[in-house]
Amino acid sequence: MADKPIPIPSQIRQDPLIRRMRTLIIADDDEIADLINPCEVDLLISLGDLSDITILEVAKKVNARRIYAVKGNHDSGEAFPEPIVNLHRVVKISGGTAFGGFCGCWRYQPRGFHLFEQKEVFDLMSHMSEVDVFIAHNSPRGIHERNQRTHFGFDAFTEYINTFQPPLFLHGHQHVNSVSKMGRTEVLGVFGYKFMDL
Repeated sequence: MADKPIPIPSQIRQDPLIRRMRTLIIADDDEIADLINPCEVDLLISLGDLSDITILEVAKKVNARRIYAVKGNHDSGEAFPEPIVNLHRVVKISGGTAFGGFCGCWRYQPRGFHLFEQKEVFDLMSHMSEVDVFIAHNSPRGIHERNQRTHFGFDAFTEYINTFQPPLFLHGHQHVNSVSKMGRTEVLGVFGYKFMDL
């Protein structure tokens, strides 16, 4: 099935000759396009709650070679336009690095797009294979949460991190710029934008 990720051979992640990727991470603020100076990046990552127009405008401004994204709880149910690649429950390899992701947040209201009960996320994550960089809109349970209503993390993310220990887990939604460690995993919350080398 198309939504099941492929297993990633471990030797890909261990190749020391793979070059670093200049990456721009954006989340939760449609005003960011005006704040970012023109530059060159290998990869643009959107963590959700951004309009397609904002993502494409930022991508053009930084001449992004690739765009990976997940939808947030305020985003539409429509597919991303090309060349934005939706990473919800799939794995893509870029520059020798395996990326996977998950959209949305927990179901804090009865209706809306990209809203999930905790059990739903466990079920949907059950076929998610190991990645190097996990991108999500929501945070793991107990990390960077702002409250236990709208900004409640996913238990399935915590279990995934405990099982696979991906080097990097990126999330938006919580409107924080913060870094935490969960074992060997660095959990990075982004609000607005952040440049980094992967």
